[in-house]
Amino acid sequence: DEIKEIEHKCDFLTHDIIQRLNRTFVTPLDREDIFGLARSLDDVMDSIDAAASLIRLYRLERVRFGARELAKIITASTDQMRLALGALEVHKGLTTHAVEINRLENEGDRVHQQAVSRLFDDERDPLVVMKWKEALDFLEDAIDRCEDVANVLEGVMVKNG
Repeated sequence: DEIKEIEHKCDFLTHDIIQRLNRTFVTPLDREDIFGLARSLDDVMDSIDAAASLIRLYRLERVRFGARELAKIITASTDQMRLALGALEVHKGLTTHAVEINRLENEGDRVHQQAVSRLFDDERDPLVVMKWKEALDFLEDAIDRCEDVANVLEGVMVKNG
């Protein structure tokens, strides 16, 4: 419920950013960069919400290997995104955070592969396999979306020096 509430707040903020962008003549960054950043940040929250919704929908009550680890990587990635946005504002240190987000994304890929492998090795119920595979995929997708944010931020940094 908390994740769904936050996702709705993010949707509202994204809509507000787009409305302000349409009303503002001069922007601190290129319009397409602001739009791309808002959209990519919203995509992160959408993926987190999708994973949480599936866990509730499928009534996945026991936490399997990989889910907690992927959630920790998402948390670390979003922390780095917050720091990267702060670094963009002061024009210093963004690259360090973008590189860390990329490293976390690679770690997420590794954990996801291990989790799916163990899921197929350990679970015999095909419905449970399908449910957890989809949930793990959405968690990994949230990490990928964090990397998308880092890529947009790096593009902004290149344009604006």
